[in-house]
Amino acid sequence: MDKRVETLAPMEALLAAELPDGPGWQYEPKWDGFRCIAQRDGDEVTLTSKSGKPLARYFPEVVEMLRGTEEERFILDGELIIPVGDALSFDALQLRLHPAESRIRKLSAQTPAELIAFDLLEAGGKSLISKPLRARREALQAFFVKNPVAGLLLSPATTDRETALDWLHRSGGALDGVIAKRCDLEYRSGERAMIKVKQQRTADCVVGGFRYAEKKAVVGSLLLGLYDDEGRLHHVGFTSAIPAKERAALTERLEDLIQPPGFTGSAPGGPSRWNTERSMAWKPLKPVLVVEVRYDQVTGRRFRHGTGFLRWRPDKDPRQCTFEQLAPELRPSELKELFGA
Repeated sequence: MDKRVETLAPMEALLAAELPDGPGWQYEPKWDGFRCIAQRDGDEVTLTSKSGKPLARYFPEVVEMLRGTEEERFILDGELIIPVGDALSFDALQLRLHPAESRIRKLSAQTPAELIAFDLLEAGGKSLISKPLRARREALQAFFVKNPVAGLLLSPATTDRETALDWLHRSGGALDGVIAKRCDLEYRSGERAMIKVKQQRTADCVVGGFRYAEKKAVVGSLLLGLYDDEGRLHHVGFTSAIPAKERAALTERLEDLIQPPGFTGSAPGGPSRWNTERSMAWKPLKPVLVVEVRYDQVTGRRFRHGTGFLRWRPDKDPRQCTFEQLAPELRPSELKELFGA
């Protein structure tokens, strides 16, 4: 294969508030998995992450799956996903990044990964990088007709903005948003030449504890909790987006509410080899404060990233802050609708 192609970086996207409108746009779901450049050259198959790191050893079942295609020389741009039960599991993907090969082999058999492809960069040894997206999409669809392999999926695409908006409204679970690409654009390796839009959601959470700021005697972050059906308060994430001018007064208010246990279900973790006693120490609070936060993704009933502070909710009963308000994940049965199956 062309050495220049072998070392390409995936095309990236700029975050925007709205999907672009007008002719000449193709919209695709933004999958919540591991971005992957998958390349086959005969028996040699490589999987490369967005950061350029090799992934093949962590997903041996995907390597074998790609060796089963009729086409022997190709490069696909796509996303690795793992369906577990009735949901897609980002946690299962993270568990694959394990140093022990025996562990990886066991997990690959228990929770096999799949590859959702959304671009074709080479086929039959011929580079398609300089071709416009509409031509690459036609070639990608033809590739799937020729190579019907279990575990290799064709990502949906549409030029209808209303369909894309429907995908966006259903994001927050298996979908991480929607990507917009120009139909006449070549593949721009390493450039932010696409547009991505994420569905930002909000939730009302109980403040079950807080941590002090590094080297300062003021609050650094609020620890957020939600109640389960049994009435236990579980730690689900944090927010540190507190205006600096409000931190001193807020610290006094929080210190007056310090009262164990704070969380009665899952609680914030303690010190580890990566986190010191100081950085992980937290103060439990009487569960009376409610805050509204903005979040994007939920994994394992926790906010995957830090949340954005929106406002205090003194009108909200803390017991009303339950897991029910979190956006449900997109189920495999719903994925079939996207794939037109």
